This record gives sequence, C-alpha cells and structure tokens, in this order.
Amino acid sequence: MRIAFALMVCACLVVGGIAQQSQQADNAEKTKQSKEKKDKKAQTAQAAPAPTEKSAENAKPAEPAKSDGEATDKEEHFDVTEVAPVVTHHQVTVNGKALSYTATAGRLPLKRGDGKIEAEMFFVAYTLDGQDASKRPLTFAFNGGPGSASIWLHMGALGPKRVVLQQNGFMPAAPYRIEDNPDTILDRSDLVMVDAMATGYSRAANAELTKKFLGVKGDVQAFGEFIRLYISRYDRWTSPLFLLGESYGTTRAAGLAGYLADHGVAFNGVTLLSMAIDFQTLEWNKSNDLPYVLLLPTFNMIAGYHHKLSGDLSQDMGKTREEVVHWAANDYMLALAKGDAMSPDERRKVVDQLARYTGLRPDVIESNNLRIDVPTFTHELLRDQKLVVGRLDGRFSSPDPEDSPYFDPTGSAILPPYTSVFNNYVRTDLGYKTDMPYRVFAYDEVGFQRWEWGNAVEGFPSTAGGLRGAMIKNPYMKILVMEGHYDLATPFAAADWTMDHLNLDARYRQNVSYATYGAGHMVYVDRAEHSKMKKDLVDFMEKCLK
Repeated sequence: MRIAFALMVCACLVVGGIAQQSQQADNAEKTKQSKEKKDKKAQTAQAAPAPTEKSAENAKPAEPAKSDGEATDKEEHFDVTEVAPVVTHHQVTVNGKALSYTATAGRLPLKRGDGKIEAEMFFVAYTLDGQDASKRPLTFAFNGGPGSASIWLHMGALGPKRVVLQQNGFMPAAPYRIEDNPDTILDRSDLVMVDAMATGYSRAANAELTKKFLGVKGDVQAFGEFIRLYISRYDRWTSPLFLLGESYGTTRAAGLAGYLADHGVAFNGVTLLSMAIDFQTLEWNKSNDLPYVLLLPTFNMIAGYHHKLSGDLSQDMGKTREEVVHWAANDYMLALAKGDAMSPDERRKVVDQLARYTGLRPDVIESNNLRIDVPTFTHELLRDQKLVVGRLDGRFSSPDPEDSPYFDPTGSAILPPYTSVFNNYVRTDLGYKTDMPYRVFAYDEVGFQRWEWGNAVEGFPSTAGGLRGAMIKNPYMKILVMEGHYDLATPFAAADWTMDHLNLDARYRQNVSYATYGAGHMVYVDRAEHSKMKKDLVDFMEKCLK
C-alpha cells in the first residue's frame, strides 16, 4: 500500500511536502538507517536535582544498549548518561495576575529490562508554585510529524512564553522575539511538553536502536513509558491527567490512550487538535475516493477567503459550508462512486458544481477526472495571480520560489521565527545548555520513508481502534476535537467522519465535543483564534473534572 502521508509541523505536516513522498509499506523494513553523527551532551544543572535514580555527579556512563548484536562503529553511540534536569523559576502574567512557576528541562531515560538506558526523551515541564500536586491537573502535550518536535505547541499555544507573530499569524520581520503568553494553560493545568524520538534533544543510544522508536507502535510505547516514569518520579499518580496532541500527535494520543488504559493509567480528557487518526480519510489514491469528498468543504472555505466564490455563496460562509458538506457527502460521493458509468449530463453538472464551490476552472476539474487533490488546488486557485496557497493554512499565499508541487507558504513563514526563538529560549531562560543540535524535524537524520506504519499492510494506518477502546474502558474520559476551517493537511470534514465512524453508542458519543476555528492546521498562530482555543480548553477541562 502506498502512503503519501504528510503530517508535520507542530504537528503538523511536513513543510514543503516532504512527508508527501509516497512509499511501499512492504519495502519499509528494507530501507537502511542513515548513521547518526556523534553528539556529546554538555548540560549544566542549575538547581537541586529533581528526583532521579542516581545523582548526575555519581552517574556512570551507561553501556551502549545492544540491538541485533554489538554495533561495529562505536562512534555511532550517543551519550545517554542520565543527568539531573535543569530547574529554573519564573513569573508570567495571565488575566492581570502574576503567576509564579517552576520550569524543569531535561531528559528521562527509556530502559531495557536489565536497567540499561536505550534512549532518553527531552521534556520541559511547567508547574505552578504553591499548588497541591496530587490534585493539580497535568497535561502532556506533543506535536506530530511523525518527526516533528513539540516546539510549535510549546512556543505557540500552551507554554508561558510564545513567539511574536503578526496578529493573523503571518511572519514578522527579524530579529524574532518572545513575549508572555496570556493564553497559556498554566493557570489551569501543569504542563509537560515532550519531544518525540530523534527530534528536539531526544535521542536513542545508537542509530540501530533509533529504529525501535520510529513507528506507530514503538512511538506509542516510548511515550507511554515516558508518562509512566514522569508521574512516578514527580509523584503525579493522583493528579487529573490530560493528553493534547496535534496532527500526528493525535494519532499518537489516540493510540496512547488505549495503550495506557491497559497499563493502569487513565486520562480525564484527550484533546485532538488537527486530527489525523484514520488515514483512509486523508490519503487519496485510485482506490480511495473518500479524501476528495472530505477535502471539498475546506477547498470551499479557502476559496471564500480569497474571494473566489460568487456573491451568493460568500455572503454567509457558515451557511455555505453546511451546504457544501451536505452536497459533498451525498451528490458528490455518489457521482465518484459511479465512475465511468456517469452520463455526460451528470458529469457536466458535477463539474459545474465543483467549479462553483472551489473557485477552480472547469477545465482543471475535467483534467483531474473530478478529483482535486491538495497540490492541484493550492497551485490552481490563485494561478491568475501567480500565487500558491498554503496547505497547512490556506489563508497564506506566496509566489512559488521552487516551482514545486510541495511548496507550502505556511511552513516558510513560521519555521524561522519558531526555530530562532526556541534555541535562544531553551539556553537562556531555561538554562539548558548543550552542544547537541535541537532538531525541529527528524528527517535530516531519519527520513519519513523509514517510519514503520504497523497495520498499514491491512489497508490504511489507524489508531481509531485505540481511541475507541480507551473510551469504552474508561467511560469517564472525554474527547475534544479541534478543527481549523483552512487546514488542508487534516480537513475538518475528515475529523468529523472519523469520529462518526467509531461505532460508539449514545452513552460514549456524549463524551465527544468539538471546537472550530477560522484558522488553519495550527489554529493558535492567529491571535483571536488562540484566545478562543484557550477558552475552549478551559471549558473542556472543567467539564472533565466535574
């Protein structure tokens, strides 16, 4: 089966469409892992160490973990000696009130059964001072990719500091800076930001071991062990627990909720931002027309934003959106199901309606056999202006500097500010200093073609079963689905379809709620939508804790 998966940023989906490169699932295991360069950690612990199994001063270098025999090149090994995290103290003003909090930056070990460290996962935890930790809510949050660090949620949405962008989320002029985040969730919940393996400062002991964590199953197990260890070391077993994942992070969150339910860890709530759980809704090919149907409402919203719709449609986009969702799920789906059996008159009517709803020329629709994929739409909508629109956020537009079907103006606008700001912030404000490079994306070392997709051989990757299982095993757990109307990476209609096909009765469906935004994949880059996101999260948490 071909996987043309494109999830990155924040979660997100990969800038420039790198993740859209297709692969044969049955060849995934044959791909050789590129060797990792030697990195040596030089971290400074500034305060009393958090509870660890041994102090950093007395820690002895762990022996390289073996996998399929002794590694022949000892220079492949990373230093995974456990060191105490760095603890710093800060203040932030939220709703006019100064909040004192503690930041803890470090890496937690993932160990073999014999106690030897196989890998370490980097995290930054924020805890509000003066609280009863046993009762204080705790949120674990992460971005996606697969292969993206959690820098986006960390510095854009949830943390006490955020990157300064323009009001609508577009790139400002350099140099870039941070500011207090008035929409941080720290006033309502402690927060642990976690970077997936091979991203951020998270590393396995050697290149061979890295493979163990680069897949649907290995990734879930790694995060599951991290959460178990964190709540053990920091005495948070009795805290109300929450998960928040974005993009592929929702794939992980769904699988993680099911995995940890079988290991005695239950969550009060799970937030799925820009959802990608069932890839049948996202990956179009000659045998799967469903994504074309689910993309259409988002095409319509983006066309409306760029004034490509007729006046009667653009007058009330809310009403138009409902009309398009209904037409796509009925007339359009039936037309695609007919295929070549459509009469010329039926085909002409579908072409005309698609042109009306998408703002595309009829000849473009005809030449694509009534099936418009994302690269076609992003490059054709504003062709008369020689512009392409964003995939992660269709409000963004730009000339194409590379003449590439995968160029995304969204990624090029947000990558420099986030990267620059975080690298300075983690070293200066958080005091975590190391010569190891902070990897915003893993594909420089890993490559998305090496991701192990697990049940992809059965059809399409999916962790919907894990989410359903977790909801049934824990009937008190609630789900919040967050959707951006201009997101072509994880369209809102695809998220709705997935949740409507979990085979849940009314008892469990009442635990699912939705929040929608006039933004793209990363809804929080827009200031107004970020404030709405914070309110929606607070309301959701309060509902979960009743």
